[in-house]
Amino acid sequence: MLVGGLIGVVNGFNVAILGLPPFIATLAMMLVAQGLALVFSDSAPIYFNDLPDFVKISTGELIPNIPNAVLVLLVLAIAASVLLRNTLFGRYDFAIGSNEEATELSGISTRKWKIIIYTVAGLFTGMAGIMISARLGSAQPATGMGYELQAIAAVVIGGTSLTGGKGSILGTVIGALIISVLNNGLRIMSIPQEWQNVILGLVILAAVYADMARKKSG
Repeated sequence: MLVGGLIGVVNGFNVAILGLPPFIATLAMMLVAQGLALVFSDSAPIYFNDLPDFVKISTGELIPNIPNAVLVLLVLAIAASVLLRNTLFGRYDFAIGSNEEATELSGISTRKWKIIIYTVAGLFTGMAGIMISARLGSAQPATGMGYELQAIAAVVIGGTSLTGGKGSILGTVIGALIISVLNNGLRIMSIPQEWQNVILGLVILAAVYADMARKKSG
């Protein structure tokens, strides 16, 4: 999680201080992180056969028949929702997304809060890495490639605006569930991987168009 938070700090610095476009800054950092993952792991998986307690973080069951991963999802979703809806962090987050210039004119240090926002996002992403490596019982350096598109699709389907200022944790969770059901359904139907990518791309296009249509109607 600390590594994820550090990457978030770097992303925040690149966007807030250097003025790089957010999409380019995070895309470049994603490539850097993927490359470093291969370097530090020697391009080989790291197995946790001697760490059974670590694996239980995701696959264990504090409550019978409910994997711990589900409990972690609920706890983090509630925490993130409270953070966004009931704290200065959340208010400034939505304010910067809605109108950064107006927010700065109101006396709020948008640069500082951008770095904080990216850092918090990095911490959550680091936790996601912990959960998936615990579920797999290993750290695979190539795991997660392509997840960024599914993440974009999930948040947009969940009602988050790509231009900022609007969104909810509940909507994002619902969007993620929809994407998961779609992916599993395509696999069950034995749809080839290349066509799965085509369908996912079309879903993203439809979600973005729906977001634009909502804004025009608003």
